[in-house]
Amino acid sequence: MSFFSLLKGKSGKKAPFCCAVIAAAGFSQRMDGTDKLFIDICGAPVLAHALFAYQDCSYINEIIVVSREECMERVSAICTNYGISKAVGVVKGGSTRLSSVMNGVFAISKHAEFVAIHDGARPCTDQETIIRTIMTAMKHNAAAPAVPVSSTLKRVERGIVKNTVDRADIYEVQTPQVLSADLIKAALTNAHEKSINVTDDCMAAELIGATVRIVDGSYSNIKITTNEDILIAEAILKSRAQELRVLAAGGRHGS
Repeated sequence: MSFFSLLKGKSGKKAPFCCAVIAAAGFSQRMDGTDKLFIDICGAPVLAHALFAYQDCSYINEIIVVSREECMERVSAICTNYGISKAVGVVKGGSTRLSSVMNGVFAISKHAEFVAIHDGARPCTDQETIIRTIMTAMKHNAAAPAVPVSSTLKRVERGIVKNTVDRADIYEVQTPQVLSADLIKAALTNAHEKSINVTDDCMAAELIGATVRIVDGSYSNIKITTNEDILIAEAILKSRAQELRVLAAGGRHGS
């Protein structure tokens, strides 16, 4: 039984209304002029794969997609053609990630109690990561998946190594980043008013004193940044499809 089921059973209340905001208004600057969100992998655009994860998640009530103005029709068509029925709106992005996410967050339903903010360029997010992050945010107001950094890190100045960074407590933070609706609205507004360049949504929450809980992420939850990442994402998705086929075959043989 899920945490939400237990919550409903004990309190008699419905599970909290959670909206996903998919940030898809970037410019793919390291993709040689190709918009990475519309590249086909395993039969569907990158963005569609990101949307599938939230469409299929029973803990997500609605989806808002933030897009560049010139791509809004194309994004709407993806939602229609790939059956993203939870998508209730495609909104125009801004000149920065902060302004784009703000546009999305302030377009959510008035009933939304939590917001799951996700990079449209992360097509390999799994249900377990989404649910684990939502459940933790419900208890603590803010949560994000993360994985320990596995590579050695060097601090470099003008091409010269200055020192090696202790990676013992260093994590790579991923999405979805899930926060209470009131918290993320206040956090983004504060960062916007003070013109603070935040690199992720939890950073905005940290700036107003909120505590962000980390949950186990997945090394397969990659963000597509370069052309090489497309090949990796495709391999991950194909592997999962093969896994499902094996499980299905096992079920048939066992029946």
